[in-house]
Amino acid sequence: MPKQRQGIDQELIRELAQLLSETGLSEIEIEQNGLRVRVARQMGVAAVPAAPGMPAPVAAPVPPGAIDPTKHPGTVASPMVGTAYLAPEPGAKPFVDIGSTVQVGETLLIIEAMKTMNQIPAPRSGTVIQILIEDGTPVEFGEPLMIVE
Repeated sequence: MPKQRQGIDQELIRELAQLLSETGLSEIEIEQNGLRVRVARQMGVAAVPAAPGMPAPVAAPVPPGAIDPTKHPGTVASPMVGTAYLAPEPGAKPFVDIGSTVQVGETLLIIEAMKTMNQIPAPRSGTVIQILIEDGTPVEFGEPLMIVE
């Protein structure tokens, strides 16, 4: 009887990557028989297997000439883990765009966490100079979302 190959099914990863392209999703994760596979799109498509119970690594390189959001005083960080949405509903106009002028307390985006939509307000008045996430992107606590200068 031939031995079954243990490990990651390359065909499954290809299928998941194709599904990302077809649906426009930025990330998909599945778990089968104790093996968790996460495929995420960042500047292309990357397959990242995660060990069971361990979060997948996330790299956030700063492109040349861009502002480093970890050092900017106007960075708006995620107050929770969830999915970030830039508009109140699919197909609607985003709350803000790059160049938008905002006032303290004005809604910048929504983060869905545990099936609850949480409005994220501007912590300061100013102009949105960078939007660091895409609509529908999963976000982590403390992750930079936007920069308001």
